Amino acid sequence: MPIINRRPWDLPESAATPIDFVMNRRNIMCAGLGAIGAAALAGSAAADTPPAEAPPPGYEPAAMAYDPGRPLTPIKDSTTYNNFYEFGLDKDIWQAAQKLPVDPWSIQIEGMVSKPFTISFDDLMKKVKTDTRIYRHRCVETWAMTVPWTGFPLSQLISLAQPLASAKYIKFWTLEDDRTMTGLSVPFFPWPYREGLTMAEATNELAFIATGMYNQTIPKQDGAPLRLVTPWKYGFKSIKSIVKISFVDKQPETFWQTTSPSEYGFWANVNPAVPHPRWSQAHENLIGTDKVVPTQIYNGYGQWVAPIYAGMKQDRALFM
Repeated sequence: MPIINRRPWDLPESAATPIDFVMNRRNIMCAGLGAIGAAALAGSAAADTPPAEAPPPGYEPAAMAYDPGRPLTPIKDSTTYNNFYEFGLDKDIWQAAQKLPVDPWSIQIEGMVSKPFTISFDDLMKKVKTDTRIYRHRCVETWAMTVPWTGFPLSQLISLAQPLASAKYIKFWTLEDDRTMTGLSVPFFPWPYREGLTMAEATNELAFIATGMYNQTIPKQDGAPLRLVTPWKYGFKSIKSIVKISFVDKQPETFWQTTSPSEYGFWANVNPAVPHPRWSQAHENLIGTDKVVPTQIYNGYGQWVAPIYAGMKQDRALFM
């Protein structure tokens, strides 16, 4: 009989948040919007469609195999408090982000691979096995949330790409669309948005490609149709709306590292003891609540990721 070794974040289907709790159907019907309300979370609603409400206060998915140690963030907060600088510098960009074109969507795989190729989002989803993971998310700006992501391990995409043994890093690009992304007019940012990981980080079992959240297709403002999720790092590493992935042998320059190298480094691992040059990282604010809680090193995921950095100099650069 085969032995199944469950990982701490693996969830049974029964643990997923029921859609009846995720979507406030009664409010949608009263507004006369019907299915449009649901489409707002799928990223296809009109810009003035209100976001869905949160599950009822105190509701938690039952029998979670992995407990993030805090309640889920209300869906309304996690889908209306966002950074997506391609659409503006404010947190309230969810309406502007509805202009993001997501269909059709393709991802270019290039660099040090056996054979470069481009694959459509739909075809990619046929080649991967999805699951649900509830992860804590920690922004470098000191706000935090807890989200049930649906998607697949980044390692599955790496297996499809077949990188050469000489590839040491993986680099990601966000869509750059002048027609819809008004934030691209900001002249001092080095567009397009770029991020990178070492191969050891990218193949770690926590590294995840999210295609949904709260049992719904991932909203446009949260990175539709697919984004990176690296829960032990500050949130700016979890690049949104990925269109290109390249395997390289030299550490890639990233968006924020290029913009402000004294404040945002390549590694960006969470550490409460290493302050940002302009603020402390010792505590974090849980959005959707009035709670302020202590920050944990590696955002509490050191058990799984600390070995990656064994032997490395544990200085400021590793954590910022």
